[in-house]
Amino acid sequence: MSLSARKLAADVLQKIERRDAYSTLSLRHALENASLPDPRDFSLTTRLVYGVTEHRLTIDHNLQLYLKKPLHKLPPPVVQILRVGAYQLLYSDKIPPSAAVNESVRSVKEMGYSYAAGLVNAVLRRVSAGGLVLPPKEDRLRWASLRYSVPTETVKHFASCYGWDRAERILASFEGAKPVYIRINSLKSTAETLSARLGAEGASMEETGTPGAYILTCEGNVGKLGAFRDGLFYVQDLSSQICVSVLGARPGETVLDCCAAPGGKAFGAAIGMENRGRVIACDLYPQKCGLIENGAQRLGLSSVKTAVRDARLGYPEGAFADRVLCDVPCSGLGVMGRKPEIRYKALSDLADLPALQLQILTAAASAVKKGGALVYSTCTLNPAENENVCRAFLQAHPAFAPAGDEAYRATAPGDFLNCFPGEIGSDGFFIAKMIRR
Repeated sequence: MSLSARKLAADVLQKIERRDAYSTLSLRHALENASLPDPRDFSLTTRLVYGVTEHRLTIDHNLQLYLKKPLHKLPPPVVQILRVGAYQLLYSDKIPPSAAVNESVRSVKEMGYSYAAGLVNAVLRRVSAGGLVLPPKEDRLRWASLRYSVPTETVKHFASCYGWDRAERILASFEGAKPVYIRINSLKSTAETLSARLGAEGASMEETGTPGAYILTCEGNVGKLGAFRDGLFYVQDLSSQICVSVLGARPGETVLDCCAAPGGKAFGAAIGMENRGRVIACDLYPQKCGLIENGAQRLGLSSVKTAVRDARLGYPEGAFADRVLCDVPCSGLGVMGRKPEIRYKALSDLADLPALQLQILTAAASAVKKGGALVYSTCTLNPAENENVCRAFLQAHPAFAPAGDEAYRATAPGDFLNCFPGEIGSDGFFIAKMIRR
């Protein structure tokens, strides 16, 4: 493998940490602009960036065991090279330890820190010899924090909300590569047709147990598949597909998606409606509305129309929608497996979210017709943003009540549905369906 992959990974990691940026966007931008001599370097860079981000607390703990000064006192590029090297030594069985150490030493020299080459060599050799070191299991909180590379406050949050056993299942589910879930565009294809088309392109799909949802296996960029470009399917996590099913849009109805970007749930509603009726997909930013329009055009969904709207401000049209989807901004604690950098955000920074979510939900309710459905959803696992918001809304709006329809009750035995990662295969997600009486 080329040395440039490790250097590129270290550079991306530094940008993610310095700018508090999303790993997905930072990595995509770097790979699009990189000139890597070996095609395998693209996949290696990806593995290193996601791997280090996912295991950063644990890696830093193991590096610190062999450093005389705090890790953060070293120059940031040296820190990232040490992390990249340690990740390979502790978590990769495909890279020989000698290669991981030697390439890290070469990288730090080429990055202009030759004086640190001896330190990098010595520390990484000791990491290799010592293997993965964790605190004793008796210290359950600290052990879980470093075993799963999640801050102790987040571990305590999950344990206090859901109990220790479920908390550990949630944390374990965030590890490793995640499947790519897809939904067939039934207006353009069938499962048999799509499977044959994907097979001809070197990809494949398999059933999940959830009707209409499949796992896609594909080498490279999904967007380059002809079947994707022709609109035969779209990418959507299993939990979001369940949310669309709960919404239950029918042909001829009017559906409002208040916070629609990137558009997957609006697309699912339109397909469920057989492209008959109206799906109004709103977002605060014009460029995101443009992305939704492009996706709808690719899928052939003429029923999807976009509108630039601030979801907090309500809908002067009055009660015009048969179904309203309110998929609000949230802390994202349910998708740390796909966005590993989220795990390092301080929970205190999220304290203002429930008030915003309740404001958006209240505004959305004004658009629901009598007898219509209002669905509230998040991709987080946090009762303060989920159950508590819905209970506060229901208490203040007696015209609404939890849905009693049979399909929803079969999915959500209580008033609300928590999709726990590691239990149904989806990301962490919350759904509540309410009916205007």
